[in-house]
Amino acid sequence: MKIIILGAGQVGTTLALNLEGEDNDITLIDTDAKRLRDIQDHLDLRTIAGHGAHPNVLYQAGIEDADMLVAVTNSDEVNMIACQIAHTLFQTPTKIARIRSQNYHSHPSLFEDSHVPVDVVISPEQLVTDYVTRLIENPGAFQVLDFANGAVRLVAVRAYYGGPLVGNALSELRHHLPNVDTRVAAIFRRGKPIVPTGHTIIEADDEVFFLAGKKHIRLVMSELQRLEKNYQRVMIAGGGNIGEGLAANLERTMQVKIIERNPERVQELADKLHDTLVLQGDVSDEDLLNDENISDFDLFVAVTNDDEANIMSALLAKRLGVRKTMVLINRPAYVDLIQGHEIDIAISPQQVTIGSLLKHIRRGLVSNVYSLRRGAAEAIEAVAKGNEQSSLVVGRTISDIALPPGTTIGAVVRNNQVLIAHDNVVIRENDHVILFMVDKAYIHDVERLFQVNVTYF
Repeated sequence: MKIIILGAGQVGTTLALNLEGEDNDITLIDTDAKRLRDIQDHLDLRTIAGHGAHPNVLYQAGIEDADMLVAVTNSDEVNMIACQIAHTLFQTPTKIARIRSQNYHSHPSLFEDSHVPVDVVISPEQLVTDYVTRLIENPGAFQVLDFANGAVRLVAVRAYYGGPLVGNALSELRHHLPNVDTRVAAIFRRGKPIVPTGHTIIEADDEVFFLAGKKHIRLVMSELQRLEKNYQRVMIAGGGNIGEGLAANLERTMQVKIIERNPERVQELADKLHDTLVLQGDVSDEDLLNDENISDFDLFVAVTNDDEANIMSALLAKRLGVRKTMVLINRPAYVDLIQGHEIDIAISPQQVTIGSLLKHIRRGLVSNVYSLRRGAAEAIEAVAKGNEQSSLVVGRTISDIALPPGTTIGAVVRNNQVLIAHDNVVIRENDHVILFMVDKAYIHDVERLFQVNVTYF
């Protein structure tokens, strides 16, 4: 696939990194020539220095026969104009734009071919807000991902001493929870993947990824660690779009406070939010945190635009007695360095956003993609189409499907019914199949499984 990426920021670079080595022809456009040279030192792709919304720059990038334009600059307007030009002058088949402003999102009819022709609108702030909300709803998990419109979830937890399943084989899970259908999709032990079987022994400190229906998540988690109490009191550092969205999601069921530096934004938030206390101040002000009784709070969530402010305020809040901390980190290299010590969960917005882009790039009938472990692994929701003659999966039991190495089927969603993937489950047309890949090198093999032979049509 020939893909032009407009914007060499964190999202554009992370997307290029994820697509490298997948037989894609990638061109990256940015106005910062030095940044492009640095990227070219590490990635095998073409770069062009220039303004991505200018027709001559797009033409130089090969837009006339490109399959897709992905516009992810920091400017909503540049992204929209680039899509408009790609559509009007070059008839580019697929145009994806990152749009941050809620003013644009509140008018979805704007993004039509007769107005601003954007095929897919990506809102990073909304994606991150939804992601963090799911984490807050599931204390103890460090990833919670939705499939089939929330019918089934993939949850990542760390196994600790005290969990009933720790030190036992996975087959014991069925005996411990006879009325709960769940599937462990993958285990990472000391950073290396293990494809689980019934004989696999769970060890303390394993990262365990399991699939289950939403109502069974906490029961399965209780097998791997002592269950944490639900969060009741949450303090949010940063009153931007993410902070506002989180407060709006949580304020109906939790006690929420926001700290925001800008007095005008404080007034804005106070007018918009109904049950959230909005405070003006510095998120790293020790006196302010003490005055607001930070030690009585269950969770401190730092979501400002400044990585250092997020890290330092969370460290301070932890020292002052808050139960858990969660921070937004824009530099991916920081995430692994800080997570799991004083900072309990570090969130990379690029990794959260990248899946929503990949699902439009993956071949085959893919309706959901989540990039995991800095892009090394993926969780995919693919739709089965065809019949036994035209498809490699339809009409076959899971045990008969030739899955690539390191790939497991975790669940099948059929007419909103969740079927955990046991060997005797037969895949039918229109089933949503949830797969977990510990090695993304085999992505094309997975894509081919869900591509329909031409005879089907």
